[in-house]
Amino acid sequence: MINRKAYLGIPYTGKEESSFKVANVAAGMLMKEGWIVYSPISQNHPIAKAVQLPTEWEYWERIDKEFLKWADVLIVLCIPEWRKSIGLAAEIQIAEELKKEIIYMNMDGYKKFVAGV
Repeated sequence: MINRKAYLGIPYTGKEESSFKVANVAAGMLMKEGWIVYSPISQNHPIAKAVQLPTEWEYWERIDKEFLKWADVLIVLCIPEWRKSIGLAAEIQIAEELKKEIIYMNMDGYKKFVAGV
């Protein structure tokens, strides 16, 4: 049992629906392995849709920073164009500033992490 708190970072703006689906699968994979996962896309996408909240990083920064403080580790989901995401880049920077462990994950499974991607 891993029993560590993970914040799941994934690109969102401009690909909201597909990111929501992928985030749910990735979060579920991690949870099956015993991670305690906070997936901001999984939680907040339905809320944002229900009341037309902004999708841009500037709106979510304050909220996401608090959850990054809570987490033991930031898990970055490396899906296509993840390096172009402004929000994900900011989450990585915040995690670095907070001296959090950062793990890079692909959809083949969390056991295939590649450090320093």
